[in-house]
Amino acid sequence: MPLNAYYSAEISTFIAENNEGILGRLATNSTFSVETAQRNAWVEQIEVLKHALKSFSGWVLMEFIVPRIGSRIDVVLLIDSIVFVVEFKVGEERINRGDLNQVWDYALDLKNFHRGSHGAQIIPILVATNFPGSDSSIGNPYRDDVFPPVRCNAFSLDQIIRKAVEKSSGISIDPVKWIEAPYLPTPTIIEAAQVLYSQHSVDAIARHDAGARNLKITSQRIDVLVERARSEGRKVIIFVTGVPGAGKTLVGLNVATKKRDPKQPAHAVFLSGNGPLVAVLREALTRDEVGRLRNRSDKTRKGEVAQKVKAFIQNVHHFRDDGLRGDEPPADHVVIFDEAQRAWNQEMTSSFMRTKKGRSDFDQSEPEFLISYLDRHDDWAVVICLVGGGQEINRGEAGISAWFEAIKNKFPAWDVHVSPDITESEYAAGHALESLAGRANVFRDDALHLAVSMRSFRAENVSTFVKAVLDCDSDKASRILASNLSNYPIALTRDLVVAKQWIRDRARGSERFGMVASSGALRLKPHAIDVRVNINPVHWFLNDSDDTRSSYYMEDAATEFQVQGLELDWVCMTWDADLRYDKNGWLHHSFVGSKWTSVKKEDRRQYLRNAYRVLLTRARQGMVIFVPSGDEGDRTRLSSYYDSTFSYLEAIGIPVIS
Repeated sequence: MPLNAYYSAEISTFIAENNEGILGRLATNSTFSVETAQRNAWVEQIEVLKHALKSFSGWVLMEFIVPRIGSRIDVVLLIDSIVFVVEFKVGEERINRGDLNQVWDYALDLKNFHRGSHGAQIIPILVATNFPGSDSSIGNPYRDDVFPPVRCNAFSLDQIIRKAVEKSSGISIDPVKWIEAPYLPTPTIIEAAQVLYSQHSVDAIARHDAGARNLKITSQRIDVLVERARSEGRKVIIFVTGVPGAGKTLVGLNVATKKRDPKQPAHAVFLSGNGPLVAVLREALTRDEVGRLRNRSDKTRKGEVAQKVKAFIQNVHHFRDDGLRGDEPPADHVVIFDEAQRAWNQEMTSSFMRTKKGRSDFDQSEPEFLISYLDRHDDWAVVICLVGGGQEINRGEAGISAWFEAIKNKFPAWDVHVSPDITESEYAAGHALESLAGRANVFRDDALHLAVSMRSFRAENVSTFVKAVLDCDSDKASRILASNLSNYPIALTRDLVVAKQWIRDRARGSERFGMVASSGALRLKPHAIDVRVNINPVHWFLNDSDDTRSSYYMEDAATEFQVQGLELDWVCMTWDADLRYDKNGWLHHSFVGSKWTSVKKEDRRQYLRNAYRVLLTRARQGMVIFVPSGDEGDRTRLSSYYDSTFSYLEAIGIPVIS
């Protein structure tokens, strides 16, 4: 059997084995040094389990490894048709919400990502050994057969297990098959970054579906190209494409973490022009690293950790500014640009340089300057561009064509390795790639495209569905909704209170949820949604449910600028009159002064549609869409501004709730 737990055995073997033997196996297989406190906790857990399991048959697994969140479940019990997920709080008299969420999260993780658990009943149990009471009954399971957490103490665990087994009616679990079943995780970008930064490989958190081009294949291909560039002294630019949520950022972080040691010849840095993403990832990595250090009694200050993280993930504009200070090449030979299509065009860059930097002579686009900065290296350099489709949401974003134009006009010696899918319309490469067609050093590589969305682990077709909705292809959207999104709930309502309750009723454990809105949704204010409030994305994405600044409160709506590149489990999507459906297509509006005005320029229309594309693809597990009813007494919120959009979404087949 593969070792995915520090200790595993049949219950009968476990009970017969002496405690020292069990402790020895736990300590031998541990990936950390076993302190006295941990050893004592294991001793008490073993004694509680032996008392509770003496009349049952099945399997015991202790310290079961959960790769996606870089953690371990204290105990997993396989008894009859039930997977018991047991978390111990040794010596504790009280039970808090965080502890319950922890064991619930473990149960949900197994249900969602461990194939052997997909058809099983899963009961999470929190054992606070000195808790004065115990739950007298087991609640009803959710639709996916995961039960709400059960609370008990050291003396009542056997009673909980007995009650559950007496009620079970499923097929008994084969423990060998269960243990050997594949684990197919889809981590959030924050979880992935934390696991990678803590020195784990992408293999630990990437899916291994045989039918999909996965992250491992793309990451390995990039590794080969980087090593070849270094050994042969070449300069290379690599373009990686992928559908929304496919893991492009994860691929970049994987490369950067493996090459983050500044002493390495292939030292890499991860760059993004997405300020909120940079801020959230930096803080998440800092908090996680500080927590690990404190668990090892390391008193390194948070500020010191933050400085190291800051050097690892940088804002692309700050990196660019470093290149303006002199003629030296950057310290890095490998540079990863996230959302490369959002780099600034020549007009935007030149305008910024004139007004902010006093550089009236600057006449380069951001892609051209960034390549030129790396080109200062005498020996070798690699630029990795992570390219999303339909993600340009702001004025001055060049699209990927600016990179090809810079290569064609200024850097003919650079090798170009490109995903063949970059010619698809959503990547807006135009005819720029065609101009490189005759060059011998342009290589198309299938391994550089990520075709399957990883964000929506319940359904891989959400991005295709959203594209059909925004393309006004209602027939295609209806087909996808009916046939491919059965495990991804989507609801439609005209009542914001109902929408929020729909989200709260479905979120479990610490699953994160929140409310989003377009930055142009200025007439949602009567619903207490003011997009002009500048939320702090760090608090919104990372803080706990007891913090009013967090997404959980659903008081502040994040816009496309704050959520792009990040994700939630559940989303309350609020739809204003800036984008309205009409029988001839979408109508695009901007609220100026005291009225809506029609948007005439095609690039601004595209930005608005892309804003909704970003918002509609943020949820991993499901979303509810709120379309206001309007108010005939308010000329800025007439019912006609909203009714056609609601009717269009309803006609597609999205269930209406009230």
